[in-house]
Amino acid sequence: MIDSAGIESAGNESAGNEADQAGTVAAATGLIALSAAGASLVLDARGPGLPEVLHWGADPGSSQGTAALLALRPPGPPRPLIPSQGEGWFGRPALSGHRDGTWRPTRFELTEPLAAQPPAAGAGADAGPGAGGKIVVRAADPQAGLALDSELELTAQGVLRVRHTLTNTAQTPYTLDRLAALMPVPAQAVEILDFAGRWSRERSPQRAALRQGAWVRENRRGRTGFDAGPLIAGSAGFAFRSGQVWAVHTAWSGNHVQYVERLADGRAVLGGGELLEPGEIRLRTGQSYQSPWVYFASGESGLDELSARLHRMLRGRSHHPATPRPVTLNIWEAVYFDHTLDRLLDLADKAAAIGVERFVVDDGWFRHRRTDDAGLGDWYVDETVWPGGLHPLVERVRKHGMQFGLWFEPEMVNPDSDLARAHPDWFLADPARLPAEQRNQQVLDVARPEAFGYLLERLDSLVGEYRIDYIKWDHNRDIAEPLHDGTPGVHAQTLAVYRLLDELRARNPGLEIESCSSGGARVDLGVLERTDRVWGSDNIDPIERQSIQRWTSLLIPYELIGAHVGSSPAHVSARATDLSFRAATALFGHAGIESDITGWDERDLEQLAQWIAEYKRLRPLLHSGEVVRADHPDPAAWLHGVVAPGREHALFAYVQLETSAFEHGAALRFPGLDEDADYELTVLPVVSAAPQTWPQWAAGGQPAVLPGRVLTTIGVEAPRLVDKPGQSFVIELLRQG
Repeated sequence: MIDSAGIESAGNESAGNEADQAGTVAAATGLIALSAAGASLVLDARGPGLPEVLHWGADPGSSQGTAALLALRPPGPPRPLIPSQGEGWFGRPALSGHRDGTWRPTRFELTEPLAAQPPAAGAGADAGPGAGGKIVVRAADPQAGLALDSELELTAQGVLRVRHTLTNTAQTPYTLDRLAALMPVPAQAVEILDFAGRWSRERSPQRAALRQGAWVRENRRGRTGFDAGPLIAGSAGFAFRSGQVWAVHTAWSGNHVQYVERLADGRAVLGGGELLEPGEIRLRTGQSYQSPWVYFASGESGLDELSARLHRMLRGRSHHPATPRPVTLNIWEAVYFDHTLDRLLDLADKAAAIGVERFVVDDGWFRHRRTDDAGLGDWYVDETVWPGGLHPLVERVRKHGMQFGLWFEPEMVNPDSDLARAHPDWFLADPARLPAEQRNQQVLDVARPEAFGYLLERLDSLVGEYRIDYIKWDHNRDIAEPLHDGTPGVHAQTLAVYRLLDELRARNPGLEIESCSSGGARVDLGVLERTDRVWGSDNIDPIERQSIQRWTSLLIPYELIGAHVGSSPAHVSARATDLSFRAATALFGHAGIESDITGWDERDLEQLAQWIAEYKRLRPLLHSGEVVRADHPDPAAWLHGVVAPGREHALFAYVQLETSAFEHGAALRFPGLDEDADYELTVLPVVSAAPQTWPQWAAGGQPAVLPGRVLTTIGVEAPRLVDKPGQSFVIELLRQG
């Protein structure tokens, strides 16, 4: 909460007295504080320079506690928003640039007094007054010829986001090399968690000690990347349900940087921002550069608390998907490029019969597209395959009451295409020496007005003609050597793609878009401002997907992650798995199917239909509840679930990933439940292993009823899966009374 003086005030009967005291404190100290949901940001705004971040993280409590931060401030140089060497900062610079090789250190001073404001729309403003808030810092350095506006916003869910706008006020051009957002982290942060990754193995966790120096993750691929995710610093041994953690995430779909740095004096910071190429941002007089939002989130009791903050923030957005997430069948692994009307009509009929709600035609529907080496960019329905257009298929899909979706890859082009032959100058590259092709593709310069106009006309025309409900928006190569009008072009390309998405949605209200990028290589909060879900990975093997979905869901909730039941053996890994395990894995996401079900036997189709019915019954819980992950002692098995906000309903999955050293399995302890209530436990057979593996408490044919405190602190016997990797056991819990 914030009062008129910008200091936190108590939310009880003594709030008036507390506010009076806070006003005195503010006048005496120049502190500005924001707090929400147990998190706080405290700035020392005494000036005349940029404010110093005294504290970010757990809420210190009353305004007296906030004011005490000034007295408890650690010795040494100040830590302003943009620290400089002249102030004693010898870490990575947050701001760097030059004027054709000349350079003047900055000394920003405030041009307006600081004050706290209510949060902006879309950042938790709809949660009610007093929850979080916003601070705008306006400063300038006339001698350096620069003005700086900084926005710091604490959402109602306790997530902090920061962005800077830099303006050139001098008469000579200014080349910006770097502009990052920083937040301090305390000395208790001694470990790092971030991610490696590649195609079909997105977001693989890696941990290391946080020592002196910088751990820097720079992404130069022109898209968010398979290894993208929050960078986390934490206390020793932090886990999902324990330890203090602090995280940074750059909400940008182009080149970006995230880092953690500890200086020799012991101070440490998390930082993030756009990664700029030489000469990419050159500001003439009066021109400004606005950085992407950089998000900072913390948790006092482990990764789950941090994750819950981010999930609640996303769910609090005005544009967050509000309708039930429809069961989706995507045809890629069903038919690949082998499109025929009869085959797809049969697939649509089978899909509707088992309860599918959205039918998506993937790659291969447009001109010259029989393989992946031709046609990309020719966004016209291929008349040789579809002489009547897509209308016969769309009509059948709609007759069944299903939505219709279509795949595009607007940012890419095959050199073997009508578009490339007509407009070779539209490549985002040096036309005299193109970069190596990836997947037979080059990148289209979307920031070029003619290319932008072509894409908008083609996509908008097709959406209108076929009343398309959903677009799968793909991006299947890195952006290498991106030359746009003689300068590096990733910044302009990213903004142009954002504009294209925004304009297409403005013209077609209700249109939903999925961010797909060689699977899960574009998952960030920037693209999610404009899309409705992400594709987690092209790898649908459930063993691999368990890890991919676990770590993707650290940032975003399940309803935003496409998770499909695939074939067995899996097309990417060639691993065979039980249908129950594939279904259990896809249940915890925006569920769908990626397989040619016209060839499935009736028994498997019936099981698939039962799973779809269970998903529809459970999706209100799955897509609104808190994601919890048990710190299970057996590394060969995971226990994760979703608990309703009121803790009256929960769903947990125990998954055996490999054979276990535990002869009987470790007891299952369910986090997040109401310890003072009793719960009825029911196993869901359609997503669980064979009954002979069930534990004794589940094998009697009647649901077990146990106290919540027993379930959370002691646990129950695990199913007998220690020698059966690739099996699942899903339990529904209902609070009694």
